[in-house]
Amino acid sequence: MQNTKVLFVSAEVVPFAKTGGLADVSGSLPQALAKVGLDVRVVMPNYGTIDHKYRQQSHKVCDYEVELGWDKKKAEVFLYEEEIPIYFLHHSHYFYRDQLYGYEDDHERFAFFCKGVLEMLPYLQWQPDIIHCNDWHTGPICILLKEHYSYQSFYRKMATVYTIHNLQYQGIFPKESLQFLGLSSMYDHPDALEFYGGINYMKAGLFYSNALTTVSPTYSKEIQTSAYGHGLDGVLQKQNARLGGILNGLDYEKYNPQKDPFIYIPYDKKSLELKKRNKIKLQEELGLPVSDVPMISLITRLADQKGLDLIQQKGWELLQKDIQLVVLGTGEEQYEKMFQGMEKKFPQKVSANLKFDEELAHKIYAASDLFLMPSCFEPCGLGQMISLRYGTIPIVRKTGGLADTIQPFDPKTKKGNGFVFTQYHPDAMMEVILQALDLYKEEPKKWKILMGNAMDSNYSWEQSALQYAELYQHL
Repeated sequence: MQNTKVLFVSAEVVPFAKTGGLADVSGSLPQALAKVGLDVRVVMPNYGTIDHKYRQQSHKVCDYEVELGWDKKKAEVFLYEEEIPIYFLHHSHYFYRDQLYGYEDDHERFAFFCKGVLEMLPYLQWQPDIIHCNDWHTGPICILLKEHYSYQSFYRKMATVYTIHNLQYQGIFPKESLQFLGLSSMYDHPDALEFYGGINYMKAGLFYSNALTTVSPTYSKEIQTSAYGHGLDGVLQKQNARLGGILNGLDYEKYNPQKDPFIYIPYDKKSLELKKRNKIKLQEELGLPVSDVPMISLITRLADQKGLDLIQQKGWELLQKDIQLVVLGTGEEQYEKMFQGMEKKFPQKVSANLKFDEELAHKIYAASDLFLMPSCFEPCGLGQMISLRYGTIPIVRKTGGLADTIQPFDPKTKKGNGFVFTQYHPDAMMEVILQALDLYKEEPKKWKILMGNAMDSNYSWEQSALQYAELYQHL
């Protein structure tokens, strides 16, 4: 394990660029791998949106040409070194844009990135044993290494691991994408990259990687079914023997109620009365009545995937209860309007914060009593792990990583760390919310035990890193 060299390839990495959970994983997992003894380096696109302070602290290490279709494009690589080396792969036309992706030429941009990553390695004079690819943006690396580069002695012993973070986003492009990858029409086939008349970058990772993982054990099983497979369930069933789930972890230094600089008052399991003071402070900040009613929070991307249609159907009924609802997030207009409408109708009960605000997020995690996460599907989920860390009790649907991290609390045995419903239905969600509210109001001693159980739950990155390290060893 000590000498294993890993190149971790991702389209987004915290703190440099983020649109979702992939960035959090890509910021934390490599550091955890380094702590268990691996030689880890990270490479990502050099987006124009990366904070200037990181550019100032990076320096150019090489430049070279990348063949892209009939053309050649110049790539430049900049190195930023802090805890582990981070390489920024630069091309101003492809990556100096307002958004990370969502452009008509994304197939060309990430073909350049994938080829550029492989072409970069000889210039670094560093040969990774493992190239760990993540989501559709990096899938082509797996096919390029296997079909084009592995015949060269420098690349021959390299293996790829491909991790699916969210199967919903597959990178489906026109057939012309093959020419940018330098691949012939023989790969325009259902057992290669072809997908309903297009080319699927994720399939490059699914078919051509040496090992295949997802971000939770339950999700690895779910995506092999038509309900969760997004058209790739048949492909994944064929890859079953080499498909596994390794649960994402949580950065326990960043999310630590004892040391969190963002929250009002630090606390731990032995000083839970201070958690209530955080609630009072948040109520004051958000203009809610200061009262010891159960505070339910949602910190989420406002999208169908997150189960917000269930809240839409039960919002009125829920707000008849003696509760407060605090929402933080942005997303689909219908849900933004829904929460704005709730706040307008119930200003004493609802605070809708339609923005991204990391400091406020930490304050909400620390102040809330309950954290609602009724997802339709959830590959792993981060919010439920953060809420556990802060003694805020999750209410989740039994899916993906939520099923792997939250166990229903049993008032008799006093075991469990949250509330869970199985059927994706508004009544099923409402039933467990009422159970949670009842326990909070009627059985404070058991509630305190439940809070302790939540804070004792351990989903740090160390265990996940050890599982990845073991996987690398077997390739």
